[in-house]
Amino acid sequence: ALISLSFGGAIGLMFLMLGCALPIYNQYWPLFVLFFYVLSPIPYCIARRLVDDTDAMSNACKELAIFLTTGIVVSAFGLPIVFARAHLIEWGACALVLTGNTVIFATILGFFLVFGSNDDFSWQQW
Repeated sequence: ALISLSFGGAIGLMFLMLGCALPIYNQYWPLFVLFFYVLSPIPYCIARRLVDDTDAMSNACKELAIFLTTGIVVSAFGLPIVFARAHLIEWGACALVLTGNTVIFATILGFFLVFGSNDDFSWQQW
C-alpha cells in the first residue's frame, strides 16, 4: 500500500511539473497549489486528535474539519482555472495541473484510508 501511495504521489507531482516546465507553457504559477497539498490534511488531523471516536453521533468538530478540507481541495482545483482565465497560464497547463491535483488528492485520501485506523500500524504513532 505504501509503495502504491508513493507512486501515486510521484505521478501527481509529475503532472504538476509538466504543467509548469514544458517549453510551450514555461510558467511556474501553478506551483502555488503545493500550499493546498500541505494544508488539506491539517484540519482533519487536528479534529481526529480532539474528537473521541466512541461517539456514534456526528460531531461538530469533525464536520467543521471536513468542511474546511473540502474548501481547501476546491480552492486547489479553482486556482489553476483562475490562472488560465486570467491568461497567466495556458489551458493545457491548467489541464495538466488539474490532473495532478486529482492524483495527489486521491493519494492523500488513500493515505488516510489505509493508515487512518487506530490499530498497531497507524500514522498516528508518528
